Amino acid sequence: MTKSHKITRRSTLLGSMAAAAVILPRGSRAAGFREAIDRPVAAAIGTGSRWCQKATGINGPWGSAPDFRRFTDYAAVCDADASRRELAAGIVREWTGSAPSIHSDYRAILDDPKIDIVHISTPDHWHAKMAVEAMLAGKDVYLEKPMTLTIPEGRLICDVCRSTGRIVQIGTQQRSERQFIEAVALAHSGRLGQLKKATCSIGGAPQSPALPVVAAPATLDWNLWQGPAQETEFRWLAGDNGETRSWSRCHYEFRWWYEYSGGKLTDWGAHHVDIATWALGKTDTGPVRMIPEHVKHPVEFRDGFPVDPARYNTATEFLIRAQFADGIEIEIRHDGDNGILLEGTEGRIFVNRGRITGKPHEDLKKNPLPEGTLEKIYGERPLTDHFTNFFEAVRDRRQPISDVFSHHRALSTCHLAGIAARLGRSINWNPETEQITDDPAAAGLLAREPRKGFEIQQG
Repeated sequence: MTKSHKITRRSTLLGSMAAAAVILPRGSRAAGFREAIDRPVAAAIGTGSRWCQKATGINGPWGSAPDFRRFTDYAAVCDADASRRELAAGIVREWTGSAPSIHSDYRAILDDPKIDIVHISTPDHWHAKMAVEAMLAGKDVYLEKPMTLTIPEGRLICDVCRSTGRIVQIGTQQRSERQFIEAVALAHSGRLGQLKKATCSIGGAPQSPALPVVAAPATLDWNLWQGPAQETEFRWLAGDNGETRSWSRCHYEFRWWYEYSGGKLTDWGAHHVDIATWALGKTDTGPVRMIPEHVKHPVEFRDGFPVDPARYNTATEFLIRAQFADGIEIEIRHDGDNGILLEGTEGRIFVNRGRITGKPHEDLKKNPLPEGTLEKIYGERPLTDHFTNFFEAVRDRRQPISDVFSHHRALSTCHLAGIAARLGRSINWNPETEQITDDPAAAGLLAREPRKGFEIQQG
């Protein structure tokens, strides 16, 4: 896949016309799209726990849909599992008083002219295909992290987003949390001195027992769920594990298989490496070398591929260094307190979802940052939550705080870490050409050949 991709004139015009069509009145709201005329229409593709916990049959308030619905009304739901899409339809009916259309094939949503926004919460291996085709169909997109399964997919998404002018927000909500914005502001304002290193502690992936081949549940279209990934047998084993109380190749547990995800490197890595990249000022470039100092997988690997198809295969332990051309490093590790440690010549700070600590932070009591600094970091706009940021970007046709371009660069570091981990050796990366150099085997792991019939449709 080359760095430039062909976008048809018809697709570009479609995107431009739809962009004009969904612009909302300026000044029509203060804190949300409260009036019916201001509310764009959305569709949910993928209705598991990241969309809404209730749609999995498990009680709980988690998921992004409850926040999303403050600004939009869902008119359609789509999932490869009939039980989940029916539960999702019931949730939408409770919220809106109207029954949404229900689909197993997301293309029906892309063909619906009433849909303005597509909310994608599928497993990672579906993200790029759905996001690209949604943009070309004239839809704005809220895409849960990580944006892609591969680096070439990220380049394609960036190209299509730029060409169509669509608004795409990645669900890396830490970019809208005050302590992370403050950490970035402290780094950018020189309060840490010359920046040297960021350490991202993201936790390791779990192991599994050997999973037997069994028949997929009657409600699940296993062929459709696999989609672009290569076809394989359904595996599942009941047990006291995770939200599904099972080990499997499917719901929630998909993230522990390289075939569908990148393990913790792209799960929590998509969050913490993103903040580290932002803080270090590297959102328009990438590392030049990835060094896997320690990696442990739960199964044997040969030439970068797992040999045991019955067990989870993403890295359970790791210490991987991403080195940039100027000597700055991002260290990605499984151990330590979950969060990000930023270090400079004059101080260091630690930040996670619970706190921010360190002398540069404490010094703010006596020497606060200049007024407006955090707003400047946050894209020259008032700080708000991640969903408000997205819907304001849709209204104003401007880039959201978690844009595809910066996320692509940060996530590329995570993907490269995964390739180095799978091969067990250092790799060199050219951030200008976005190619692995001097290692054909490693370069061969950059892209994934989609299964026939599930290629990304660009025309």
